Amino acid sequence: MHLFAVEGLPEIEPGDDLGTMIAERADLRAGDVVCVSHTVVSKAEGRTADLADYEAGEQARDIAARIGDLAGEEKDPRFAQAVLEESERLLTEVPLMLAVTRFGHIAVNAGIDRSNVPDAELLLLPENPTASAERLHDELDVPVVVTDTSGRPFRHGQRGVAIGWAGLPAARDWRGEHDRDGRELGVTVEAVVDELAAAANLLTGEGDDGLPVVVVRGFDFGDHDGSDALFRDPSGDYVQDALQQWEFDPDRLAEKGDGASDDSDGEPGGDEP
Repeated sequence: MHLFAVEGLPEIEPGDDLGTMIAERADLRAGDVVCVSHTVVSKAEGRTADLADYEAGEQARDIAARIGDLAGEEKDPRFAQAVLEESERLLTEVPLMLAVTRFGHIAVNAGIDRSNVPDAELLLLPENPTASAERLHDELDVPVVVTDTSGRPFRHGQRGVAIGWAGLPAARDWRGEHDRDGRELGVTVEAVVDELAAAANLLTGEGDDGLPVVVVRGFDFGDHDGSDALFRDPSGDYVQDALQQWEFDPDRLAEKGDGASDDSDGEPGGDEP
């Protein structure tokens, strides 16, 4: 298996035919998987906004004030309002806005980005990334994974994740198969779309590389059962349940000598859960 970035894509504008633009620059073959950064998908779908588009409500003003107090600087409540409007619900409000998006992905600030947006202040996630992937899959006739980057609980740093996919299952199910010693596997379900997204992110980068599309060639799903259950159902997710019941205690944080998590854009919420 090997991966290569698709070069020569211009700045994507609302209404651009992203599928055609990729097809013209990538010699796609049967069996390829195309990983596309949500950045260009969102731009093509017109998912940009300005802070002036939002009127902060009481909840947004309260969240921005509390995070601002922790950070020691004023936070814009309109950004908090944008997060609220892009969220199904918040798992935490302070010290960061950890949001469940309307399509099930969990991300700080509902995945709203402020980098690589030349004509607006905010870049929102696609409304339905799997539908976006399906449209590209229909055009390109190969599996497509729409990717984003996010932090991980218990670890520093960002990594690529899948937020939408089409043409292949999200996971391959090893349950019922056997290891080298003949023991039957009982719990292993491998999130292959996340693994492909993470591999692609090594090439797309996080800065000004300008390489938002990566082709994965030679990936073999294998003779496994597949599953699209990538996002956990809240009713069976103990971590979501615990976070919904948790209350942030700034005094306890101060005793530990830690600072509040904060993102590089100076907006409510941090860059890692």
